[in-house]
Amino acid sequence: MNQAMIFGLSEPEFAELCLKFLLSGLIAWMVFIIWNLARESKAGKYGMLWMFMGLGLGMFGFIAKELIIKMLAQ
Repeated sequence: MNQAMIFGLSEPEFAELCLKFLLSGLIAWMVFIIWNLARESKAGKYGMLWMFMGLGLGMFGFIAKELIIKMLAQ
């Protein structure tokens, strides 16, 4: 059975590569949005800390999940 090739990569390789790069860009964009929201609301140091902890918890959990998967695979 032939696999579909995208830019010289098989579909699973292409999907994994896109997931890493595009999701990293999305996470960086979300960090910028949280920072901008905290700055515009004049939240201060502690307010910014809590905003990053509260709003950023989901993406930090996703990053931790990927690291745990890599560590368990070894």
